Amino acid sequence: MSPAVVIARSVHEAVSLRLAAVDQRYTHLRRVLVETLAAAGRPLTIPEIVASAPELPQSSAYRNMTALIDLGVVRRVVGADDHGRFELAEELSSHHHHFVCATCGKVEDVHPSPKLERALGEAAQAVAEEQGYQVTEHQLDLLGFCPECRA
Repeated sequence: MSPAVVIARSVHEAVSLRLAAVDQRYTHLRRVLVETLAAAGRPLTIPEIVASAPELPQSSAYRNMTALIDLGVVRRVVGADDHGRFELAEELSSHHHHFVCATCGKVEDVHPSPKLERALGEAAQAVAEEQGYQVTEHQLDLLGFCPECRA
């Protein structure tokens, strides 16, 4: 069995368990949403999700997205525009950061090196100690211009 199949199965099992814990079902449409987000490799808007999964009606996408956000399966990613973008929660995918285009609002995943992650963690810890906070996780969005907008 390929690693992608194992990862997909574990994600589906985790989502199914979270839904069952609140007496909800992991329906076909919810599965399509999760699979679309998992395959995208970047946060998607609802129109992008619907375009990638034509069997998913837009109204169902919004309704099911809300349920998945409430359960912590999906999280909303803020971009540089008014469009909401969505991705799987990190515990279901992987830790990463985002590059946000200041012109078109496109959001891309950035997978930092372990060395950069250590440096970010140390910097976050130092700032937290100065302010009396405790860091439990961090998120980093890099704002700039995507290749298409730079051209």
